[in-house]
Amino acid sequence: MKIAVLPGDGIGPEIVAQAVKVLEALRGDGLKIELEYAHLGGAGYDAAGDPFPPATEKLALAADAVLLGAVGGYQYDNLPRPMRPEQGLLRIRKGLGLFANLRPALVYPELVNASSLKPELVSGLDIMILRELTGDIYFGQPRGIRTMDNGERQGFDTMLYSESEIRRVAHVGFQIALKRGKKLCSVDKANVLDTSMFWREIVIDVAKDYPVIELSHMYVDNAAMQLVRAPKQFDVILTGNIFGDILSDEASMLTGSIGMLPSASLDAHNKGLYEPCHGSAPDIAGKDIANPLATILSVAMMMRYTFAREDIAQRIEAAVRKVLQQGLRTGDIYEAGMQKVGCTAMGDAVVAAL
Repeated sequence: MKIAVLPGDGIGPEIVAQAVKVLEALRGDGLKIELEYAHLGGAGYDAAGDPFPPATEKLALAADAVLLGAVGGYQYDNLPRPMRPEQGLLRIRKGLGLFANLRPALVYPELVNASSLKPELVSGLDIMILRELTGDIYFGQPRGIRTMDNGERQGFDTMLYSESEIRRVAHVGFQIALKRGKKLCSVDKANVLDTSMFWREIVIDVAKDYPVIELSHMYVDNAAMQLVRAPKQFDVILTGNIFGDILSDEASMLTGSIGMLPSASLDAHNKGLYEPCHGSAPDIAGKDIANPLATILSVAMMMRYTFAREDIAQRIEAAVRKVLQQGLRTGDIYEAGMQKVGCTAMGDAVVAAL
């Protein structure tokens, strides 16, 4: 298993270090794992003047999977757009063809009270959000800032999807639904956007290949409301890049903390980039208080989707569940009566449970 490790910025190096402990423990058990490190994001700019340096691209292309921390930091906010850390993230997704972003929103019984919603609304919650990752308004051309004939400045972006882009991510969504509750809700804005009308048309056509799947459609504004009104109505949510970006962060708070949520971004052959859903949190970087569990659970997703080792994935997830049952909590999920621990201590506890 050749894994490229990209710690990134902010709390990235701290949380990735804990996930690497898990990988090293698995290697100690006999799993053949090779780790090689490189820079991405602000770290890439600092090291090579590029948020996605050529050396990082070469390593990522050669690896079987990529483990990423997070990118971004206040010190990079005034850089030209092509040099900002987030551009490194967009470029590695596009460069590796990572079109399918899987973001599970799962509520652990031990963390029901950490959710901002009533326990009865989130207890037993298990949603998979599938976000198309390499199209939509984030990549559409033309885009930019221009001055009109009347002298007024105008910003513009282009939302677009090709039929092949929609078809391939829709097939992934239906295939995921087959292994879960056989329900898929496609989220769009077809009452306003031509792009969404086209999205819905293609999803309906792909659904013909999956007659056992219950397909529904929902406008994105209603979906945002339903996620906080009755989230357990959803099983698999399929949506585009910008809508998925927003809805997956909303869904993360149903679970109690975005610090608990892993993600997988896959290509057509299940090669993947694995990262926590949260950002680089520069305000707490270096304080050893970040929650590493989302990053550790991302390693579990890596074992499941890229390496087809469901046994190892379940073992890692069971170890995380065990430390929660032991009452260990980082600050973001802490509640009275529990034992507050830091990032390093939480990583050590997971390895011990493993």
